[in-house]
Amino acid sequence: MPLHLDHEIDKLKKQILSLAADVEEAVVKSVEAINSRDAVLGQQVVDFDAHIDAVEVEVEEECLKLLALYQPVAQDLRFIVACIRLNSDLERIGDLAVNIAERAVYLASVAEPSEKPLDVGAMARLVRSMLSGALDALVNLDPARARKVCAMDDEADATHRDTFGRVEEAVRRHPSEFATLTHYLSVSRYLERIADHATNIAEDVIYMVEGNIVRHRGEV
Repeated sequence: MPLHLDHEIDKLKKQILSLAADVEEAVVKSVEAINSRDAVLGQQVVDFDAHIDAVEVEVEEECLKLLALYQPVAQDLRFIVACIRLNSDLERIGDLAVNIAERAVYLASVAEPSEKPLDVGAMARLVRSMLSGALDALVNLDPARARKVCAMDDEADATHRDTFGRVEEAVRRHPSEFATLTHYLSVSRYLERIADHATNIAEDVIYMVEGNIVRHRGEV
């Protein structure tokens, strides 16, 4: 029985990592669509979401099957429970990539604003670094790498707060561009939420390896 469980856990790990790669690609493409004002690329991200949703369901069903059939304990149980949470976070990141892509489709259809209140590239690099770091920590079961990701979340929050203030100021100066400017604020919010989910993944890696629940404790 343990050998069978080991085989099934290896399969589950490959499913999670494949989903993670798809989600990371969706985030990269959605940001590229914003920066290049590419509505076609944005629509591709939107259309790809059905695949991410389908894989998320498959992973959840696999986790539930393992819990029911093998009744795992100790580290195996922690791994499967963490995978359930990871799976949910990855699916939500995919949804947020779609939200960004939808903003890209809209922004490609209107004139560029007089001033951009968000450096999409800079914030996206920070968020992608967090996401990549969290996924690296997952692949290598590295709690130290995971803790570095958790420590980066404050910077993402601060960047979003700064963007909110910049949008307010830009709207005062260019009230006719309100709709366009608020779309940039939405992009900032979606990127900040991706950073939150990357942090969740990193926290789950710590739980998976050490058995420590660090959420809400202010400790990493």
